Amino acid sequence: MTASILIVEDEMLIALEMQSILEDHGYHVAGIAADLEGALAHADTGLDLALVDLNLRDGLTGPQIGSTLAGEHRVGVLFLTANPRLLGDGVAGAIGVLTKPMDEESLASAVHFALRVREGQPAEAPPKLLRFG
Repeated sequence: MTASILIVEDEMLIALEMQSILEDHGYHVAGIAADLEGALAHADTGLDLALVDLNLRDGLTGPQIGSTLAGEHRVGVLFLTANPRLLGDGVAGAIGVLTKPMDEESLASAVHFALRVREGQPAEAPPKLLRFG
């Protein structure tokens, strides 16, 4: 079964690039959201993973989105940001953070890792990913 992934990113060109990479690797992109409201609209659609930027159209709402998706909706969450220090020690329930900028290989390996972790399978974190917990 193909994993269903939500992209939470307010820069549309970046979001579309991520969508293309993910679809090329066989994943289903359930949608793209640019803010808290848009992201939570997808919360109950059977998501396996959400890729969440921190600073979005409505401000620094990424941590809240990640916390809500992971805690209340049991969605795997992987943050994407150029400034991972904003997350401190992490967000409860989130898998980790991938530092921007990222290339196709970094994104694909981070998604593969996050999905394996979510399924309880052993996996080694890729070099650009900081795992929480």
